Amino acid sequence: MTIIEGDRPFLPVNIAVLTVSDTRTLETDTSGPILAERITAAGHRLVERAVVTDDVAAIAGKLRAWIADPGIDVILTTGGTGVTGRDVTPEAVRRVMDKEIPGFGELFRWISFAKIRTSTIQSRAIGAVAAGTYLFALPGSGGACRDAWDEILVHQLDSRHMPCNFVELMPRLREHLR
Repeated sequence: MTIIEGDRPFLPVNIAVLTVSDTRTLETDTSGPILAERITAAGHRLVERAVVTDDVAAIAGKLRAWIADPGIDVILTTGGTGVTGRDVTPEAVRRVMDKEIPGFGELFRWISFAKIRTSTIQSRAIGAVAAGTYLFALPGSGGACRDAWDEILVHQLDSRHMPCNFVELMPRLREHLR
């Protein structure tokens, strides 16, 4: 059950979307636009969107650049979370993260289980924090992106969501960096 506290103001968040794919471009990407539409519909700002290949160094490099950008609060990646040889997004996230958010992947797979049953075990969706920036690596399917946004992220990135949300923690995420 989602609880919105009426006295709290909505605070828009600056979000970047990174599609990880060897076969997609910005023009042919299908999951990135789903996330982009949901981000803006929720009142947040889509500040960047890009596509990189399924390469740990390329993914980590783009993540580091966006993490260093003070104008980006949250990075959503889509693609590369499966179990095949080219699926390396979780490994790239682990290269740049300070802390993992284990509950994100667990909750995502629990939500996904209701829809795709045991096939959810093939997802290695992960959440993390890196230098005060939230990172969420989502599977590349449109359904998975919709599930992650509609069931988890739209609530946790809403400053009015009770009893707690990721937005209210943002001012304290960089405390250890001072």
